[in-house]
Amino acid sequence: MEYSIQHYLAKHGFRQFCPKAVLFDMDGVIYDSMPNHATSWHQAMLDYGLEMAPAEAYQYEGMRGVETIRLLARQQWGRMLSDEEAKTMYRHKSELFAACKPATLMLGIQSLMHQIRDCGMKICVVTGSGQHTLLDKLQGDLNGLVSHERMVTAFDVTHGKPAPEPYLKGMEKCGVAPWETIVVENAPLGVEAAVAARCFTIAANTGPLPDEILREAGADLILPSIQALSDRWEQICTELGGMQQPDGRDSQD
Repeated sequence: MEYSIQHYLAKHGFRQFCPKAVLFDMDGVIYDSMPNHATSWHQAMLDYGLEMAPAEAYQYEGMRGVETIRLLARQQWGRMLSDEEAKTMYRHKSELFAACKPATLMLGIQSLMHQIRDCGMKICVVTGSGQHTLLDKLQGDLNGLVSHERMVTAFDVTHGKPAPEPYLKGMEKCGVAPWETIVVENAPLGVEAAVAARCFTIAANTGPLPDEILREAGADLILPSIQALSDRWEQICTELGGMQQPDGRDSQD
């Protein structure tokens, strides 16, 4: 763990790491929703004549839905879709998703967030999703832990993951700098976005992708589940707090 922190500091040229906020992805981190997404993406694209295997949903996870559709269309049809075409196709995907059995909270997420709150740290949700059915559930399911004021969705950004904009906006909403931020992700594009924003990035591998893909995306720490992160949070929080390079200077970069 200490190696992960020191490697993070060296990678970004920071002098200290003093976490004050945790930014969470939603699908596959807060909600066990990725199986529903995978099925919905596969069927929706098939209905429009595009191929997208269910497993590919995990590779594109975190990217805004309309951007995923445009990418598939460029690859398979060789043309750029208009905004209206992409939005129409995404609405169909959203309707299929809404018809699925409601996703449940990930095991360990409530305990984890309570521990984070009790540490005096801020919580923010940063998701590429535009699925109203899930976004509307957040405050009810995580009452007192999550608020709309600290939430970044597909509607708030111009460039979704893997661009850093979503996490930059999340830090802005929390009033923190990268060296004061932990990101919890589960998808390679989300990890790339967090790393590009220079945040300490924990990957909880809750899907079928091998750890190596998350490691190559730049994750600083990889755990097998949200429950595992919750179980280790006290230890992690202790080790993360106030980590500094030997000279102990406060300035960054």
